[in-house]
Amino acid sequence: MAKTYLKTKIGTILIQANEEAIEYIEILKEEYVDLPDESNFMTIEAAKQLGEYLGGERKEFFLPLKIRGTAFQQKVYKALMDIPYGETASYKEIAKAIGNEKACRAVGGANNKNPFAIVVPCHRVIGADGSMTGYGSGIDIKEILLKLEKDNK
Repeated sequence: MAKTYLKTKIGTILIQANEEAIEYIEILKEEYVDLPDESNFMTIEAAKQLGEYLGGERKEFFLPLKIRGTAFQQKVYKALMDIPYGETASYKEIAKAIGNEKACRAVGGANNKNPFAIVVPCHRVIGADGSMTGYGSGIDIKEILLKLEKDNK
């Protein structure tokens, strides 16, 4: 498995991939100085696209993702990818989109397990009242990403 560490204004992003698809993207909580970069074409392309996104130049990602998880989680991830750049949706709206209006909490659980930070945009999911709800990388990062999208829409 190839790994690339992308240092950005929001922290270090870990990208893991095999030769065919991206397997994992995470915004790391700790700052790493010297990380072994064992990149391949997939991780290099993902780093390029993430850099463009964070620079306000990219609104869509074109990356093959190896999406794992339960059938429910996969439905949630698909619904997240349908939220347009610069817009948000509530947990309830995502639950409705996947055909299970009462699954708001489960949608939150699936978001929490999202293996593709930024690319599968769980940062675009907010509370029904518009509040900034949980985000694995921190509410501050979520707010930065939403502001970036709003400013570059």
